[in-house]
Amino acid sequence: MEIDEVDRKLISALQEDGRLSMRMLADRVGVALGTVSNRLNKLEKHGVITGYTANLNPDKIGWEMTVVVGLRIVKGELLEVQELIASDPRVFAVYDVTGEMDSLVFARVTDRDDLDDFTKTVLSTEGVSRSTTHVVLNTVKEISVTLPPK
Repeated sequence: MEIDEVDRKLISALQEDGRLSMRMLADRVGVALGTVSNRLNKLEKHGVITGYTANLNPDKIGWEMTVVVGLRIVKGELLEVQELIASDPRVFAVYDVTGEMDSLVFARVTDRDDLDDFTKTVLSTEGVSRSTTHVVLNTVKEISVTLPPK
């Protein structure tokens, strides 16, 4: 699917404020209300826009630390290990990567005890041969934060 300038303007406006009504989007982008509706439907249908969500500040809802973990995984067990780790509610991203590590895991923990638990349970999953954990000191840019479990 080709994304033209109108699509780009709609996406940009929604990323700035996902609560804009279609009428407000039409005014901001300078197109008819029907055009906005048709374009958004098309962008959703083609998977360009995958959903609408509230962005939360992790510090305000109990996530005290963000960690980035590099994993070396036993050959032949990559997908199973990644799926198991991805199922933990503290994990918000898992990536296959090139280089020294096989996978990068991004997670949020509520405190040092939670980090200790995460390290001793999730990161000690069978099939993980090595892990390197980095604690994030400062977040420059981040989106799509979820609530911590109760």
